[in-house]
Amino acid sequence: MRRVKWQMLVASLVIAACLVGIGAALSIAITGREALGLPPLIESIEPVRGARQVPAQTQVIVDLQPGYTGVLVIDGLELETVNVEDVQSATPGKQVTLPATTIYEPGNATLTFAPSENADITGFEQGEHVVQVIYWKLIDGRSAARSFTWTFEVF
Repeated sequence: MRRVKWQMLVASLVIAACLVGIGAALSIAITGREALGLPPLIESIEPVRGARQVPAQTQVIVDLQPGYTGVLVIDGLELETVNVEDVQSATPGKQVTLPATTIYEPGNATLTFAPSENADITGFEQGEHVVQVIYWKLIDGRSAARSFTWTFEVF
C-alpha cells in the first residue's frame, strides 16, 4: 500500500473546490437581457438601464416586439410620436427631413428620440434622467397600454 502524499491531496481538493465554485458561479450568473430586467415585449433599450457617463446628445431608443407602438416620456415630458411612413417625400429619390420628435419605425417597431435644437429636449443636462416608454399593441390601442421606466446618468 502506498503512502498518502498530503500535499498532492490538499492541492487536488483545492483545485476541485475551485472548479465547483466556478461552475456554481456560472450557473447563477445573470447577464444580458435578464440583467436589464426588460419586460418580454421590449427587446432592447438605449441607453441601458442605470447607464452612467452617457453623452448629453445621446439618442433614446426603444425596440419593441413587432406589432407594438408607443410614446416616450422623458423627465416627465411626453414627446410627440411621428410614424416615419407619414413623412415620406412626395418626390421619389428626394431625401426626407425627419421632425425633431420621437420617430416610430413600424418595420422595426422602434421608437427613437435624438435631442436637437428644434426638439422639446435640446440636450440632456448633467445628472440623472428618467425615461418611461408607454407601449401598446397596434390593434388594441392606447387604452390597453403598459409602461416601463428606467434611468440613465449624463456626465
